[in-house]
Amino acid sequence: MKKRLSMVALTLALVLPNFMSAQDSDFGNWLIYIGNKKINSKWNIHHEVQHRNYNAIGDLEQLLLRTGLGYTFNEGKNNFLLGYGYILSENYIGETDEKVSVNEHRIFQQLTSKQAIGKFTLNHRYRFEQRFVEDDYKMRFRYFLGLNVPITKTGSFYLSGYNEVFLNTKSAIFDRNRVYAGIGHQINKNIKIEAGYMNQIFETSSRDQFNLITFVTF
Repeated sequence: MKKRLSMVALTLALVLPNFMSAQDSDFGNWLIYIGNKKINSKWNIHHEVQHRNYNAIGDLEQLLLRTGLGYTFNEGKNNFLLGYGYILSENYIGETDEKVSVNEHRIFQQLTSKQAIGKFTLNHRYRFEQRFVEDDYKMRFRYFLGLNVPITKTGSFYLSGYNEVFLNTKSAIFDRNRVYAGIGHQINKNIKIEAGYMNQIFETSSRDQFNLITFVTF
């Protein structure tokens, strides 16, 4: 069953974006911190901060705060996490320079899985979100497929890439798709940094982002 679910999600993630056409494209910047606090060998606390900008920096598009409690099983290969997120979006009104603030509270459940294939590492993430956006309630499914490839003998430098598809439960099923490629450096056993380019495809538009990411485990 799990194998079939992986194949279906993989097919969606790789094939669906080819049916989407992008009409507009803008370049922005995402500053991302992702932390993981290990309580013991089984339990962990996830915490995350993302500051997303419309341009290089200074024009806030979205502030995202996320946390959750996770449980690791299957000899460390899988993790189930129950989480909460707060998202503040600063949306432009039409073609004007005016913005409107939109608040979202989000509950989510996710399952992550790791696969080692030679020197390659595959990461799967299945996430289901319940989204309270102002007075509206939405649900969304996300599937993330990531790949890490070491480029040095020690593995301290690596290439990273992923594709993530977002599907709504309502009539407009396709929400967005993200494609990312970057390079990372494992500074020590607790900290790694990564920089890369991401293209985010919507139904009728797209956006380009430069991502700068810090991962901390303690």
